[in-house]
Amino acid sequence: MCFANFPDRFLAAVKFPLISTQHSISIGKYLVSPLSRRLDDGGFQSGVSIRSGRGSASTDRVMRFSGSFATEVDAHQYAHEQGRIWVSQSGRAAGANHA
Repeated sequence: MCFANFPDRFLAAVKFPLISTQHSISIGKYLVSPLSRRLDDGGFQSGVSIRSGRGSASTDRVMRFSGSFATEVDAHQYAHEQGRIWVSQSGRAAGANHA
């Protein structure tokens, strides 16, 4: 595959993929996947993908967090924590809307 015509930000995503599905966890109807990327300073950026649904009815929410983590494990732990918080708050909000 030739990358000559792609913007630099795309090339960075190809070289440093963020999604690591081997660390994904299922929480109810959601799949929470930690994201990490090595930064130029040697630290790691953290983010999380929260997916639900299937096919054309699927939704993927991606959040990136500021700051740097010393290790990829630290970045993944923070992402899992934030994903669990989002899922728990999402469930409460959905319940409140149906009351």
